[in-house]
Amino acid sequence: MVSVKEIKEMFKPKLKPIIWDNNQNKLTVLDQSLLPFEKIFVELRTPEEVADAIRLMKVRGAPAIGITASYGMVLSVLKASNIDDALKLLHNAKQVMDKARPTAVNLSWATSHMLNRAKQYVESGEAKDIKELIELLKKDANKVFDDELEAEIQMGLYGLEKLNSGDTVLTQCNAGGLATGTGLGTALAPMKIAHLLGMDVSVIAPETRPWLQGSRLTVYELMEEGIPVTLITDTAVGLVMFKKMVNSVMVGADRILADGHVYNKIGTFKEAVIAHEMGIPFYVLAPVSTFDLKSSVNDVKIEERDPNEVRTVRGVPIAPENVKVFNPVFDVTPPKYITAIITEKGVIYPPFDKNVRKIVER
Repeated sequence: MVSVKEIKEMFKPKLKPIIWDNNQNKLTVLDQSLLPFEKIFVELRTPEEVADAIRLMKVRGAPAIGITASYGMVLSVLKASNIDDALKLLHNAKQVMDKARPTAVNLSWATSHMLNRAKQYVESGEAKDIKELIELLKKDANKVFDDELEAEIQMGLYGLEKLNSGDTVLTQCNAGGLATGTGLGTALAPMKIAHLLGMDVSVIAPETRPWLQGSRLTVYELMEEGIPVTLITDTAVGLVMFKKMVNSVMVGADRILADGHVYNKIGTFKEAVIAHEMGIPFYVLAPVSTFDLKSSVNDVKIEERDPNEVRTVRGVPIAPENVKVFNPVFDVTPPKYITAIITEKGVIYPPFDKNVRKIVER
């Protein structure tokens, strides 16, 4: 069995969505809102710019949002005059960035993690001045990135056990390296690793309205990596499964509750129900940082976005200007439709209300 270390050495992503320059303290991200038509990198200099990039989906995908927010916390203290000033700036940065995408738990996890680390460094005396605090926080943000990549590789290896050469996998939205910031991904990691090891695998990607992350991003990313991919409309999912064109479904997640409810890009619930009816395995792949063990279904607010994202495509009207629109970004998939949840700590099988905590808190 190939190891995480071996895959890490073998994997050379062609797309690098997040680039941190440790020497210049410079954060650069690939503007995913422009893909695949334009490949433009933008520099983010402040927590406010990071929040805007997340809100405008220049950066999107739960893990990528978490990594970017970690570096955003570093950016917030670069101009601090002293440690007390830095802690105030970190508190403010957390408040600013947490509001950008309220459903993605990785965002608040990352900002809380960085803030708590800063407090620990100050209280322990490990950071005696602002320069030392900045250097320690940079190491923490870099570790968030490295831990994410290693977690994705481990998830990919667990997911690889669910694949056979010749398989076709249906996914939803974009849970690849663009969404995680590492170039590998969560739901796409098993297929990328399989391809890296010479296995014959392919992907079917629904377009994913209204932002078309499937057609713009997943298809683009897989084609860049040389993995066979077929694009379908969102409404073709049922027929594709009925015709036995896929062997399994693998999706990512923006939040997973302790009882196994999964929040992911709108359209995931539909895939899960149809897969359940057709006897097709449905897997969710996500790092443990995506789990929310405190909230219930009634607690989670599902983000709704601008109605014009549905009324238009790239600014071109496709519906009456004033038509009423319901535009939720995510849906929630009940645990009964999920075959297993794959994390870097192991594979979680039903009953999820008993098994999630055993793996996540291990």
